[in-house]
Amino acid sequence: MRLIKNNKKGMEMVQVGILIAIAIGIGLIFKTQITSFINSTFSNLMNSGF
Repeated sequence: MRLIKNNKKGMEMVQVGILIAIAIGIGLIFKTQITSFINSTFSNLMNSGF
């Protein structure tokens, strides 16, 4: 039973690592689109007088 419990923890860590890698990959792929979206959003907020 102890071996199975440790194995589950290890699998959870692998899943978290895979999710982080996917998130970083998506961020790198769409870096220019994300940057332009953020810049346009902040410029619209600054120009609106909010």
